[in-house]
Amino acid sequence: MDASRRSPYRRALPPAVAALCCSLAFVAGCVGSGAPERRADASPRQATRAPQAALPAAVPRAAARDLEDDYRKVIRDVLPSVVQIQGREDLGSGVVYDGRGHIVTNAHVIGEEKTFRVTLANHQEPLTARLVHSYPEQDLAVVRLEDPPDGLRAARFGDSSRVEVGQIVLAMGSPLGLSSSVTQGIVSATGRTVTEGGGSGGTGATIGNMVQTSAAINPGNSGGALVGLDGRVIGIPTLAATDPGLGDGAAPGIGFAIPASMVRTVADQIIKDGRVTDSGRAALGITGRTVVDRDYRAAGVAVVDVVEEGAAERAGLRAGDVLTRVGATEITTITSLAEALAAARPGDRTRVTFTRDGEERTVDVTLGEQ
Repeated sequence: MDASRRSPYRRALPPAVAALCCSLAFVAGCVGSGAPERRADASPRQATRAPQAALPAAVPRAAARDLEDDYRKVIRDVLPSVVQIQGREDLGSGVVYDGRGHIVTNAHVIGEEKTFRVTLANHQEPLTARLVHSYPEQDLAVVRLEDPPDGLRAARFGDSSRVEVGQIVLAMGSPLGLSSSVTQGIVSATGRTVTEGGGSGGTGATIGNMVQTSAAINPGNSGGALVGLDGRVIGIPTLAATDPGLGDGAAPGIGFAIPASMVRTVADQIIKDGRVTDSGRAALGITGRTVVDRDYRAAGVAVVDVVEEGAAERAGLRAGDVLTRVGATEITTITSLAEALAAARPGDRTRVTFTRDGEERTVDVTLGEQ
C-alpha cells in the first residue's frame, strides 16, 4: 500500500519497473522542424517571399485562454468527485462512483483494512467509510461512506475504446498527501500490460489494457482520477514507472491507469453482488513456478498443480509439464505467463508449447476464467 517504501514493480517494457502510487504521509513533446514546403509551380523567388504572413499575436493568446478555460471547467466539474482515503497509516485517493456513497479506488490503497477516513474535496471533516469488497487481481476496490452527505457528486466515466494517444488528460488526487492536486499531460499509449510487485503493499496483479500517461503520477495519486477534457474519467491512476538506473527513482512522465471500462465492470459487480462474479480475465487453471536452466536463467513455468476441470486439465496438461510458449509469446517466468494471459479473454483458444520428459509438445487450450 505504501509506495514510498519503493516496491519492486515491473512492467512489460524494460528496463522500467512500476511502482505503486499510494503514500504514507505528507513529505517534503517532441516537435519536428524543417523548411517550409515549396509549391511545385512556384519560382524560387516566390517560394522565398511566401511565408512572410503571420497570425496576429492575439490569436494564439486567445487559443491559450480557451484551453485554460477548458482546464478550469474540468477541474471545477470533476475535482469534487475525487477524495482522499486515509487508513491507519497510509493514504491514497478515490473517486465517488454514485450518489449512494460508493467510492472506487485501488485494492493496494485499501490493503487489509476495513474502515477508513474519507475526506471530500469540499468538506474539511473526514467521513467514515467501510470496505464493500476488494479485488486484488485487478487492483480495484469499492468502499462506501456510512453517512453520505447531501449533494454528493458522482464522477462520469468515459468509454475506454475512444481514448486516443495524444489526447490531453488531467490526473487528480492526493500526491504526497496534497489533497485535491491536479497534474496535466497526454495519453502516451494504450493497451499496456503492467505487472505490480507483490511486496510492501503491492497486489502482484498483472493488469492488461492500461492507459499510459505523461501526467505526473506520484505517491498518493493511486485510486484517483485520470480525466479527459470532456470531464469524463478515462482511468484510475495506479502505477508510476521507476528506473533501476536512477536507483529505483521515478522515471518522469511514465504512469499507468486502469481503464474506465474495467473500473465500471468491476465496480458494478461489487456494488450489485458484493463481489466480482465475472472477471473477464483469462486463466489457464494451473499453479506454477518459474524454473531455470543450467545457466540459472529463467526458462519456463513448471506446472505444480492443475485446477480440476480447468482449462489446462481439459487440454491434457499435468503436473510436471514445463510451459515455454503461449500463442506467440515465449514463457520464461510466472510473470511472462500472466502477461500473456492478460491480453486474452475467457473462451479464447490458444496453442500452448510445453516440455514433458524432455520432449517438446504442443496442445490447443480453451482458456477459462480467473
